[in-house]
Amino acid sequence: MDDGPGQRRERLRFTVLGPVRAWRGEHKLGVGSPQQRALLAALLLRGGHTATAAELVDALWGGEPPHAALAALRTYASRIRKTLGDDADLLVSESGGYAIRTADGQPLDLDHDRAEQYAAEAEKSKAAGDRCRARELLDAALALWDGEPLAGLAGPYAENQRTRLDEWRRSLLESRLELELELGHHTEVVSELTSLTAAHPLRERLRELLMLALYRSGRQAEALAVYADTRRLLSEELGVDPRASLSELQQRILRADPDLDAPAAPGSEHGTGEPVLLRPQQLPATVPDFTGRADFVAELSDQLATAEGHIMAVSAVAGIGGVGKTTLAVHVAHAAHHRFPDGQLYVDLQSAGSTPVEPEAVLGAFLRALGTPETSIPDGLDERAALYRSTLAGRRILALLDNARDAAQIRPLLPGTEGCAALITSRTRMIDLAGAQLIDLDVMSPEEAFTLFTRIVGEERVNAEREASMDVVGACGFLPLAIRIAASRLAARRTWTVSFLARKLADERRRLDELRAGDLAVKATFELGYGQLEPQQARAFRLLGLADGPDLSLAAAAALLGMDTDPTEDLLESLVDTSLLESAAPGRYRFHDLVRLYARSCAERDEQPPEERDAALSRLLDFYLATAARMYTLERPGDALVTQMETPHYPGLDFADRAEALAWLFSETRCLIACALQNTGPTGLRRAVDLLLLTRDMAESGANNRQYEQANHVLLAAALEADDQHAAGRIHWSLLPICTQFGRLSEADEHAKLATLFGLAAGDPFTSSNGPNDRGIIAGIRHQHEEAEAYLNQALLAFRENNSKQSEASALCNLSRVHLDTGRTNSAIRLAQQGISCYREAGATRRLANGMYALGMALTLAERLDEATEQLVAALAIFRDSRQRFWEAMTYLRLAEVDLAAHRPTSAADHAEQALNALRGIGGAHWRADALQTLGNALNQIGHTGRAKVCWQEVVSIHEQLGLSADSSMSTTLAGNTAGQPLMSPAAVA
Repeated sequence: MDDGPGQRRERLRFTVLGPVRAWRGEHKLGVGSPQQRALLAALLLRGGHTATAAELVDALWGGEPPHAALAALRTYASRIRKTLGDDADLLVSESGGYAIRTADGQPLDLDHDRAEQYAAEAEKSKAAGDRCRARELLDAALALWDGEPLAGLAGPYAENQRTRLDEWRRSLLESRLELELELGHHTEVVSELTSLTAAHPLRERLRELLMLALYRSGRQAEALAVYADTRRLLSEELGVDPRASLSELQQRILRADPDLDAPAAPGSEHGTGEPVLLRPQQLPATVPDFTGRADFVAELSDQLATAEGHIMAVSAVAGIGGVGKTTLAVHVAHAAHHRFPDGQLYVDLQSAGSTPVEPEAVLGAFLRALGTPETSIPDGLDERAALYRSTLAGRRILALLDNARDAAQIRPLLPGTEGCAALITSRTRMIDLAGAQLIDLDVMSPEEAFTLFTRIVGEERVNAEREASMDVVGACGFLPLAIRIAASRLAARRTWTVSFLARKLADERRRLDELRAGDLAVKATFELGYGQLEPQQARAFRLLGLADGPDLSLAAAAALLGMDTDPTEDLLESLVDTSLLESAAPGRYRFHDLVRLYARSCAERDEQPPEERDAALSRLLDFYLATAARMYTLERPGDALVTQMETPHYPGLDFADRAEALAWLFSETRCLIACALQNTGPTGLRRAVDLLLLTRDMAESGANNRQYEQANHVLLAAALEADDQHAAGRIHWSLLPICTQFGRLSEADEHAKLATLFGLAAGDPFTSSNGPNDRGIIAGIRHQHEEAEAYLNQALLAFRENNSKQSEASALCNLSRVHLDTGRTNSAIRLAQQGISCYREAGATRRLANGMYALGMALTLAERLDEATEQLVAALAIFRDSRQRFWEAMTYLRLAEVDLAAHRPTSAADHAEQALNALRGIGGAHWRADALQTLGNALNQIGHTGRAKVCWQEVVSIHEQLGLSADSSMSTTLAGNTAGQPLMSPAAVA
């Protein structure tokens, strides 16, 4: 729509999947009275077809139109034209009626039409097998609804269309939920389906989907309870039985039909070539026990197939020594030999050796194999390469170039003519080989590795010791060469058991020596690659292998090596190119397990002076400690720990904001724990202890809490053995939140006592000053209210004297919970509000959420439900932003309790489901019991009595396991101490 030269009028758009509205660009147009909007809607929904005046009168007024209906219709049409302004010609008068259409036949921008288009495209994507795209399209269609369709419009046409559009939306929603289940998102959709079945209790398809989602989530009893609820409801409301598909699903669930678990998908011809005098068949024999690698075989085979219609097909397979590059390439070459009827050439370029084969010599051998007389083979690389390409013209030849050094070595050996192909293997990734398909070959999957081991050793021996067999292939790092060696040794020694071999390989210091059989040795394979490294590469290789943990970031690697990041990155990328190091992700690097062992053996043998090994690990620990301190300062500004920790002597990272700091913490979790565990000696112990204290958020969040606890116990044993009371006190204090989070209250109390005692003995103000607060928390959990209040008031006084605002805030919020438990609701609210004020004054962010959580609970008991919801929703946003999954779960649970108090059972069920999902995998059976109890209460209120009973039965079972009475359960309450410790107490949930 042009206004004139250089100007363009913004296009009109309309909506009917909600209120009937019109916009030009971002400007909303006034579309008049309800009757005028009803006329506009009736015309928009006819897809450009003309509606007669009689049809429109009937649509607006039904069987009783007003006396001047036709005149009113013309008036409405006139007003619509005026509203459309420059686009008034969209409203067309013809044959006594009206239509809305564009003059050029282009479709209107109508949300209804866009939804239809998305739905149609979704069907096509689903038919083509692209379920993810189909789901995205259905989400886009559903997002176009904005409340009730044709909202506020009366008249029979609007009513009928509203019913149709509502039904259409439900149908799209069901289709989208079906796709979610096909994509394996069963756990995520349970809460949504629970809400939908409550809103549409007679819609059986939704019930089917809910049953399937529950079953796939491991909740078979609840799935069957949904069927029982449905059958009862249909009988009571309609006097009918569930439809056949629903009954069939129930039977399939009862017999645990494996087809309910999940869903799953392709060949070629060959031509003939002109006969040649010589057809070389040089491929080595393929191994009879070739195993797995189906995706790689298919990818390489597809690439070789393109040689029939392209100039040349080139594939280059890269990977560490022993990963099976040659085995794969030979297997694929044999499988594709029919595509190359004029022969297959093979050469081992011996790049890993001291004298790689020169291309000129290879070309001479190839030319002779192709029938070229010796006297016709010229001297010189270029002349031989030209004759080689000429000889291959019109032929279809496959050249397998094994163990190549680099792209320069193989370029003269590429056929370069249509119908031919080259398959290359190398330890170096040939990114500079133009037009080549690059394949990075990784180790085998556990299943493939186990299958290979079984084929060599024999099913009888492996099946008798399956667990030990998995230990063996795991010790081999799923590296094919290592598995073949281990299996061959076992096959040759009938008196050995698999368990005996597994025990031999369990010793990491001897593992590489054990992986040797005849002329095969994993260590020798790695030695070839190491021997080709430049001195600086070799040093980096050795020192990087010293660090435990799954991988290293670029910044951590730079600290370990004592270098700046730019030269470190160049060095690491060069090691990646040699396949001795892997790029786990951009900016992250890792070793294969066996390569790491070899790198460490090189460090012990070659690193001079030997003290450099300890210095490298000390730099890494300092880097992590300094970085963790900066992260901690952003999370807890002004906290005393940062001023009372060991001083690192190597700089850490700076962060722009909390989000960046938290991203670092959670991406480095396993590396931080591994680093702490690697420093239990006298020079690193206190720094390792402080590192765990500073990174406590990852444990409190529920992520890696088991590993965090185990690391603390290892460091505690080291501290006690070294008689280091300072370190021991801090570790006892670090273990407090884990024990309390898992409900181990006696253990938590013991840690609190010992932390205080060791802190006083060592003169450590950090642990000793927090003692009363910790003891108050635990006394409160045990309902020892007088003792708890005394401890917390003592802590509050000490924190105020030290002007420690965050600690003061924590004590106030903990004291609020004690007041709440003893019926002093108003003072509990005031204390929580004071705690929030202190958190704000201290500049706390994540800790502020704990205060809001405490206030939300107090407001709930005061029946100030809107205010409670406001506090809890705000806390939830902060917890989610801080990646605190545990506290996120508990806040969902508190919101569910508010919903129940406000008589919103459907919302309560949704929040309880979200709490269960967030708790998944982070431990704490008592928290799950709380969530199930609340979910059962909500389900009972919305009529899902069968599911409610299943939830309550599970609560009883959990209580029996925990030794709790039938009328009590553990329940998180509030803010936490200065360390981030949550306060929890038993509370009735019914």
